[in-house]
This record gives sequence, structure tokens and C-alpha cells, in this order.
Amino acid sequence: MTSVPGAPLLLLDGASLWFRAFHAIPEKITAPDGRSVNALRGFTDMVASLITKYAPVRLVVCLDLDWRPAYRVELVPSYKAHRLDTSPDAAPGAETVPDTLTPQVEMILEVLDAAGIATGGAEGLEADDVLGTLATRERTDAVIVVSGDRDLLQLVRDEPAPPVRVLYAGRGLAKAELFGPAEVAAKYGVPVRNAGPAYADLATLRGDASDGLPGVAGIGEKSAATLISRFGSLDALRAAVEDPDAELANGTRARLRAAEDYLKAAAPVVRVVRDADVALSRSDVLPAEPADPERLRALATAYNAESPVSRLITALGSRTG
Repeated sequence: MTSVPGAPLLLLDGASLWFRAFHAIPEKITAPDGRSVNALRGFTDMVASLITKYAPVRLVVCLDLDWRPAYRVELVPSYKAHRLDTSPDAAPGAETVPDTLTPQVEMILEVLDAAGIATGGAEGLEADDVLGTLATRERTDAVIVVSGDRDLLQLVRDEPAPPVRVLYAGRGLAKAELFGPAEVAAKYGVPVRNAGPAYADLATLRGDASDGLPGVAGIGEKSAATLISRFGSLDALRAAVEDPDAELANGTRARLRAAEDYLKAAAPVVRVVRDADVALSRSDVLPAEPADPERLRALATAYNAESPVSRLITALGSRTG
């Protein structure tokens, strides 16, 4: 498994992780007032576990300020369309979210604030774009991006330093895999020299039903990897389609030509924004003890989260040696 030198900057995909916590822990776990707290407890435990394992000096929980950005929908109207809440009383553009999860997001943000843990967001953009921007602009510490979204594999890098790794938690944190360029290349068959961008190109060709991206008809993950490996990038592949001398099977050429409009539109949808105007709620430096201990204890009691909050406090303090 790839290693990460030094104390890293941890960037957490907030919604991705608390969705997984919500589905992993029974909803019957409630606060004294009867509200479900399964996502809150699970997410808090995840943060404590990550801090304990990686001993970061800095950490940001990245947020979706717009889960379905307008520019992505304009380019590919099917983007996340299957997740729209179509119930009669839903707000326009609202995402379908379990009723018992929505209130827990505010609880989680309260706990993070009292603990002194930074959150970050960018107006009109997704957490992916916040993660992409913070990882790309980091010049001091190694970066670990933690998410259950494979699209974030496009961020892995060795150069320019510091390195960026992605802890992919699609099957939960206990089974998470740490990816660098070598691991992405080995698993997906893309060139190691540009594994991150090559993965984004592969994902564009392959498509992603979970995001409403159809991909190119007749081209799956393996054939997409072969094409990206042979031509180096999606841009070079698209140029080859129009080059009669390029070594490209007639059937593949026809499929790619038929999908030209989709490929032109989907490429910037799949690629994360790397220069977003990210606003942090506070410094990303992790405190050795909670920013507001009394409030954090009160929240822990109110939300039946004493045990995970205690583990979080212990994790914060353990980094000081």
C-alpha cells in the first residue's frame, strides 16, 4: 500500500462520509428527544478514527454548497437528475435525502464547530471542487483526500510535491483503500505518469450511472483504459478520431464520433474545479483540545453521542505525544 510521509493535511468529503455512516448504523439509535443520531455518531467516529490513524496537523471537512451545480447541468442535463426530489412539497432542485438524515447534518456541523474542526465550501460548487482546490493548491503538507466517490481518484499525484493520496471509502472506512498514482494505474490500467488526469478521462469515456453520466455506448472501463493508455489523454483520443491515419478500429472510431457532443460536454463535468473560491469556517489547524469544551459536552449529551465525542476528544489530544 502507498505511504504518506509526515503529518498530512486531511480533506474529508463530508456528505459522502455521513451518508455512509447513516446507512451503516441503525436508525433506531436516537437522541433523548427521539431524533435519529446514527449518522452523527458514525461520522464522529470516522473523524476520530482518521485523526488517530494519520495524526494530521490540519483537517478540513469539505461541504456541498450546491450538490448539482448549474454549469454541470447545463453541459449534461442528466447530471444527477435521478437524485432530484420530485415530491410535491420539495423545493426546486432539492436532492432526495432521507428525512432522518437531513436534521443530522446540522448536528454534525455543530459538533465540528464546538470541536474546533474547520469546514470548507465554495458557493455554487460541490465538495468535490473544494477537495480539488485545496488538494491542488497545497504546497506544504502531504494530502489525504477521504471520500467514497471514485471520481476523486483524479486528484492523486506525486509531483509537484507534496503528494496527494485518496483514501477511497466506498465500502466503508474499515475497508478503505489508499490510492496514489501507482495504485490507480495498477487497478484501472491507466498510465502511471499521469494517473490522476487519465482516470478522469477514463471516467468520462466509461460514464457513471450514479452521477447520470451515460458514457460512450459500447466502451466500458477496460476499453476506455486501453484507449487512454494508447493515446495518452481524452483530448488526444478525440483528435485521433478525426485523423484518418490514426490506428483506431473503425467501430471504435464510429462510437467515439457519435459521442463527440457528449465527450465535449462531459469532460469539464467529470473534472473537478481546482481554482474555486473556497471559504473556511476557521483555521484548518487541528486543536489539541476542543475549541469550546463545554458546548461540545452539552451537544454530546443532547445528541446521545457521548462515546464518539469522547473518542474524538481523545484523538485530538493524542497527536501531541
